[in-house]
Amino acid sequence: MAGLPLSFAEPALLLGLLSLPLLWWLLRVMPPRPKRIEFPPTRLLFDIAPKEETPSRTPWWLTAIRLAAAALLILAAAGPIWNPQTGAAGSSAPLAILLDDGWSAASSWDARVKAADELIANADSDRRGAALIPLSEPTRDITIMPGGTARVALRQLAPKPYSIERVETLASIERFLKATGDCEIAWLSDGVDTGRGAEFLQGLSKTLGDRPLTIFEGGTPSALALAASENAAAKMTVKVLRADGGAAAGVVRALDQKGSPIGEARFAFAPKDRETEAAFDLPVELRNDIARLEISGERSAGAVQLLDKRWRRRAIGVVSGSSSDTAQPLLASTFYLTRALAPFADVRLGDRGAPQQAITQFLDQKLPMIVLADVGTLSPEIRERINAWIEQGGVLVRFAGPRLAQADDDLVPVKLRRGGRSLGGSLTWEKPQHLASFAADGPFAGLSVPKDITINRQVLAEPDAVLPTKSWASLEDGTPLVTGERRGKGLVSLFHVSADMRWSDLPMSGSFVEMLRRIVDMSGYTSNPGAGVASEANAETVAPLRTLDGFGAFGPPPSTAKPLAADFRDRATLDHPPGFYGPADGPLAVNTLAAADRIAPLDTSALRARRANYTNSEPRDLRGILLSSSLALFLIDAVIVALLGAGIAALLRRRAAPAALAFALLLPTVLTVPSPTRADGADDFAIKATTQTRLAYVLTGNADVDSIVKAGMAGLTLFLAQRTALEAGDPVGVDPARDELAFFPLIYWPVVPGAPKPPRDAIDRVDAYMKQGGTVLFDTRDAIEAPPGENGASQTPGMLALRNILSSLDVPELEPVPREHVLTKTFYLLRDFPGRFDTGQTWVETLPREDDDDTASHPARGGDGVSPIIITSNDLAGAWAIRPDGQPMLPLTPGEPRQREFAFRAGVNIVMYTLTGNYKADQVHAPALIERLGQ
Repeated sequence: MAGLPLSFAEPALLLGLLSLPLLWWLLRVMPPRPKRIEFPPTRLLFDIAPKEETPSRTPWWLTAIRLAAAALLILAAAGPIWNPQTGAAGSSAPLAILLDDGWSAASSWDARVKAADELIANADSDRRGAALIPLSEPTRDITIMPGGTARVALRQLAPKPYSIERVETLASIERFLKATGDCEIAWLSDGVDTGRGAEFLQGLSKTLGDRPLTIFEGGTPSALALAASENAAAKMTVKVLRADGGAAAGVVRALDQKGSPIGEARFAFAPKDRETEAAFDLPVELRNDIARLEISGERSAGAVQLLDKRWRRRAIGVVSGSSSDTAQPLLASTFYLTRALAPFADVRLGDRGAPQQAITQFLDQKLPMIVLADVGTLSPEIRERINAWIEQGGVLVRFAGPRLAQADDDLVPVKLRRGGRSLGGSLTWEKPQHLASFAADGPFAGLSVPKDITINRQVLAEPDAVLPTKSWASLEDGTPLVTGERRGKGLVSLFHVSADMRWSDLPMSGSFVEMLRRIVDMSGYTSNPGAGVASEANAETVAPLRTLDGFGAFGPPPSTAKPLAADFRDRATLDHPPGFYGPADGPLAVNTLAAADRIAPLDTSALRARRANYTNSEPRDLRGILLSSSLALFLIDAVIVALLGAGIAALLRRRAAPAALAFALLLPTVLTVPSPTRADGADDFAIKATTQTRLAYVLTGNADVDSIVKAGMAGLTLFLAQRTALEAGDPVGVDPARDELAFFPLIYWPVVPGAPKPPRDAIDRVDAYMKQGGTVLFDTRDAIEAPPGENGASQTPGMLALRNILSSLDVPELEPVPREHVLTKTFYLLRDFPGRFDTGQTWVETLPREDDDDTASHPARGGDGVSPIIITSNDLAGAWAIRPDGQPMLPLTPGEPRQREFAFRAGVNIVMYTLTGNYKADQVHAPALIERLGQ
């Protein structure tokens, strides 16, 4: 049916619809009017009120209902089918299916396979063979297969993760058609032109000749792709591409190397645009962790953009040995270096102090690359640290100058002659030199050689046998301009001119920016072979590590995948599928689309072909729905006729008495249904505990202890409301053996000497509570009773009773609260945690140890969560307890003026610690976190 996915099994029966006007006339026809004869006695009948009236004509709306029922019955008899199976024009010739199977077909691959399966099924029912021709395999042997074999072969096909070249399959298609003769062609197109589309259409038209062609296109979402991702100074951007008016908006997700999400960015297309941009406004440290960008909900390799260390925005330290950098900043070497590096790196300038101090600072920050501009003599300690840093993968770039020319330094790739070489001066015959060439196996290979760069002075390298292998750029006279070599996992390079305009105009050129970009690209993964170092040109290949399939999922490399050059920057191919290549700690990313690639719609209007859409649902027989609807209309007509004839009213009158009797019998049953009971005690406890944040304490059974603890917890709750944003509810006493503990962030447990050990089920509940994130504060309240001696605190009655309780609990290793622990800084800055007493220690779960140097620079330490147990003996609740008149309930020992204030502050820190976890540790660790993320 034109415009709709609807067909009829018996379309001839639709001629029955022509009878509807006749049916209308029959329903409206009336019998002849009776003759009127005057009969005077009949006047007596006028006074009798008629009980029923029959209209002289059927209402139009009732007639319309009857006609609609009849029309539905005729349509049902014709056998309507929604989404019928679509096939090419029927014939006795074999069927050849051209199948687009590149990345652009992956997102709707199921619809294409289904369409191909239907075509094969139709051909098989007509006893015709079928041939599958994937347009990504120009060397594939094309043969006609029976239907069952063709279906098996179809299930074995999968979309390729790269762009296909349809043109290359024309030769094999032509050979097949010449051998087959008459053939019916169906092309399952993805509608995307990734290049040479017009050439393929022209060649296909010539190859097919007069053979029938059916093109399947439309009915599926347009393919989306990602390309040209860039980690700029403020944000990371990526181009989102589409071939035609498909999805107008969506989300791009950023994932790290482990697949964990880092961020999301929305994109939206203008009505006629085929390209838009998604931007990730994230800190540079997080952007540097992004290893994969993907369009959410799009299953194709083209919708994935893989990132390696070349996309990382590296932090680069710049140190200058010249004092003129501060006197004339716009002429200084740091100015030119900052301007050249800023588009692709975060530049950190050394403090205005001694260069060695700045170098030490950058080494401590573990930057991947350091630039030294005219830095001469370095102390042996600094040279030793720099050498160790280079061996571990650091990249050192040096620029010449008066200081370096007079220094005797081994932190250069080649041995230098003392002094500088002047060119073009009044006391020399030599003329200024120009840049001649870049080494073919160096990092600058492929850059155009500028002719406008003039060198007026340089430092010369001592000639030796290995100098040519270390030269990355040379002057016209053959002397090196840039040299470099690998040391361990790192690199050392030297520009034999200064970084400012005193010795050359190189810093003013665009080539200077590109040269530095190439070196920056090498930083961070120089442990890999290659990376443009001339001395190892024979090892500049990396093997596939893991690759993407056509749906954008990672898997092992296929057998056809081959190693590629370490500086590979092109799009993926059959030999080099998209994925990661090289070692796992520094892989090279290959993507389906190159940065400059764009996609366009494939215009097939020039081909003489029948058009068909991909169907997204199974064929559906509509006869059942139409027959049911027709029956419903006939029932409605019967009810209306009965109402007009008063038949329903008479029926209701006859059935009124039985209905009233049934209602009278059911009413007592309804009234006796039990009503829902109110919540029991457990529900009341849960409602009370969850409607407001509350602190809890364990009921010990000792009335005096419980009353003091209750007053103490109430005092702490009041102090929290006065000093913080937390307005907690009244504290709740709990019995671990009976009450649910998960409602409370903190449970205070006063230990009573001599009390019986809690039952096993209570211990199990406490253990589960601690493992699920809760914190129990055990307070033995007997610090003043500790006997003298090193282990006196562990011999008190309360501590012995606590040991009895903890013997059945899975308690982690404990340690006294260290000074840098986050518990000392969650709200107030504290050194200890006093209560009624101040001599006892406070114990928490032991945190992982850190290096001494690292610990000294961190103001706080915090684990992944909150310590499940805190132990003290200072009687915190006794210090918090207040009477109804606001006065303290118990005295303090030794009773210093601010002891009670610090006891309340200790309680605030403990509560905030249990509520916020290591949040405060992250806050005070911000500089260290940023430093680590940048590594």
